[in-house]
Amino acid sequence: MIAEGAAAPAFQLKTLNGGQESLESITARGPALLVFFKITCPTCQMTFPYLERLSRNSKLQVFGISQDDEEGTKEFNTAFGVTFPTLLDNRDNGYAASNGFAISYVPSLFVVEADGIVSAADEGFTKPLLEELGVRAGVAVFQPTDKVPLFKPG
Repeated sequence: MIAEGAAAPAFQLKTLNGGQESLESITARGPALLVFFKITCPTCQMTFPYLERLSRNSKLQVFGISQDDEEGTKEFNTAFGVTFPTLLDNRDNGYAASNGFAISYVPSLFVVEADGIVSAADEGFTKPLLEELGVRAGVAVFQPTDKVPLFKPG
């Protein structure tokens, strides 16, 4: 998996709305959290409601990058209340972005700054990283009643 300080690999992926989105166009609008996931991954399912909370800010964009097909990804987004943009990186394009970021597990999270440099990279559910991103974005990712582990592998 590419590390903090590395240049994020360029990509252009299909959106769930039928368009295309490139890393260049995303980072032109500011820093972004890219979250690679599979719809059947229990850790991804646990993580996405907290990402949804994080996405309700204007300082850090959140993008899901699904390794599954369009239909299954739409069903996942409906089931887990995902409203942030979701891109498709699946068998149809040879998992180009996943391979570029050299991921082995999902979820894999990368913060890519406006200059294209990865400032954070992690695998699985990591409560301290999500809390840190929440502080950066000015969003309370976790509520006092949330019972979540500090870490859960993907």
